[in-house]
Amino acid sequence: MALSCAVIGYGPAFNMGKAHCGWIAETDELELFAVCDIDKKRTKQAKRDFPGIETFNSADELVEEDFDLATVVTPHNTHAPLAVMVLEAGKNCVVEKPMCITVAEADQMISAAKESGVVLSVFHNRRWDGDFLTLKDILKKGLLGEVFQVEAFAGGYGHPGKWWRSEKKVSGGAMYDWGAHFLDWVLNLYPADTIDGVAGFCHDLVWKDVSNEDDVRAIMHFRSGLVADFQLSSIARVGKPKWRILGTKGALVTAGKSFHVTTEIKGLKADLEVPFGESDWPGFYDNIVGHLLRGEELAVKPEEARRVIEVMEAAEKSWKSGKMEKLIHE
Repeated sequence: MALSCAVIGYGPAFNMGKAHCGWIAETDELELFAVCDIDKKRTKQAKRDFPGIETFNSADELVEEDFDLATVVTPHNTHAPLAVMVLEAGKNCVVEKPMCITVAEADQMISAAKESGVVLSVFHNRRWDGDFLTLKDILKKGLLGEVFQVEAFAGGYGHPGKWWRSEKKVSGGAMYDWGAHFLDWVLNLYPADTIDGVAGFCHDLVWKDVSNEDDVRAIMHFRSGLVADFQLSSIARVGKPKWRILGTKGALVTAGKSFHVTTEIKGLKADLEVPFGESDWPGFYDNIVGHLLRGEELAVKPEEARRVIEVMEAAEKSWKSGKMEKLIHE
């Protein structure tokens, strides 16, 4: 039995709508039924790219059809209303990351899924990135000992991208770009560790023609003592490694396409170069199939994606209040 799938949104940001259609079409036990986009030119292109599918230019019309799963690939500020529409129609739903913009929206989405008895997940596909999978394996092997500091960085110096990468009302702000990935990574590494508080910092100094911030930072203090520090910048002429992690036994830093690990093995200092493994983005949809058809554990639970939104919201609240902010449900 194949699950019938629809993709809402086929244009133009990185061709992600087309990418989702491809992943769905290539996944065993999934079948691409339809594409929906408000732009008729895009749905015509979708029909050329995936002959035999149905196309719609209204999500209201699409959700009246008989299918199993919809993936929402639209601007951030539309994720919540479209997902709620899909969920209330009794369809399972995958939403591109970030899940939404506010915690209130996340709660509404989770409630809609529970009330309809359907599945909601968020496309945090970068949990299947080769470097992140390798990082998790290094930590699992205990090469760093007890980790007490995680530093992560993304960016450089240059004008922010167009559209959602520039407009705060659409994107939620600069933190909602790579922050959606990095914060999910950090929280996925330490899912059971309570966050005692989030300190947020923001600069808006150079790119005055856009409403997204120039430089944002979130520092998370966990109850275990772990401190995680993420910075995203478009005004950093000198950057930092993607990852720098310190533990009681060793340390790790990103070095090209590998990790440089300094550790201790049987009392001797050891320097290791650990190459990144292979990425497996389609693994996300394999998990969706396994969950819906065989009851396997859902890899990306909506509550986990909600926690990412809560950290980003707390970071913005902190840079406005000038003090560390607590999360609502921690």
